[in-house]
Amino acid sequence: MLTIDTAVTKNPKLHHYLLGAVGPRPICFASTIDKNGNKNIAPFSFFNVFSSNPPIAVFSPARSGRTGKHKDTLNNVRDVAEVVINIVNYDIVHQMSLASSPYNFDENEFIKSGLTEIESEVVKPPRIKESPVQMECKVIEIKELGQEGGAGNLVICEILKIHIDEKILDQNQMIDQTKIDLVARMGGNWYCRADKNSMFEIQKPITTRGIGFDNIPEDILKSKILTGNDLGQLGGIERLPNETDVNDYKLMELSDLFMEFEDNANKLETMLHEKAKELLENNKLEEAWKTLLTFNN
Repeated sequence: MLTIDTAVTKNPKLHHYLLGAVGPRPICFASTIDKNGNKNIAPFSFFNVFSSNPPIAVFSPARSGRTGKHKDTLNNVRDVAEVVINIVNYDIVHQMSLASSPYNFDENEFIKSGLTEIESEVVKPPRIKESPVQMECKVIEIKELGQEGGAGNLVICEILKIHIDEKILDQNQMIDQTKIDLVARMGGNWYCRADKNSMFEIQKPITTRGIGFDNIPEDILKSKILTGNDLGQLGGIERLPNETDVNDYKLMELSDLFMEFEDNANKLETMLHEKAKELLENNKLEEAWKTLLTFNN
């Protein structure tokens, strides 16, 4: 395993390691304005939300790795402590990339990127019309993390108003994750797209308590077929199927398998574990457990 000592590994190499390891990272456009009314938009993948009560977003304009200078965005929020966080999706990802070019402070990134500015309701910086979600914010704190190139500056923002394109809402007026078409930043020149083909659902154990690894039978824990991820999925069940249900499943679904390998227990166990793995891939947790438990029933 390669070990990196951050005290002796300098930027940009350390920068590349961090960005390559931590991803995908959501991307926002930060709209800001300076004291003279000059408007600026800049994309950030050092960005996320960290609280809903109060609603807090944080992004980090880092010092230039080449010159050590601050970005226009940071200078602007120090002048005018307001910002609009505009979410970037696939529809505007190339315009986002274009806007990240090192334009001079007096060049308008709205014009350069072809994006449309629209007036905000409670803050001075404009919103980006093409962004599917726009958050008007007041800046409540700026925390400087260092004095050299690559050092971040945490801009902590309280979200005052959120504007959402109705086209991305579902029937309950909530954001439909299959419609918003988000993009995220990876390392190097790589991005990823959160469309239907790349997303999957996991039921969060907010109100349920999974049995955990310590209650998974030893022979299953030592499986050569099932991965740690598979075992984690198995450990999420609240209670194991009872013996009657396991036997019924064995007769109805697995009888041919048991007949075929009745004289080869090792092969039978392997086949059952492979079957269970396939069921887990299709989120059929209880069926996977019944399949595994039939071996000793």
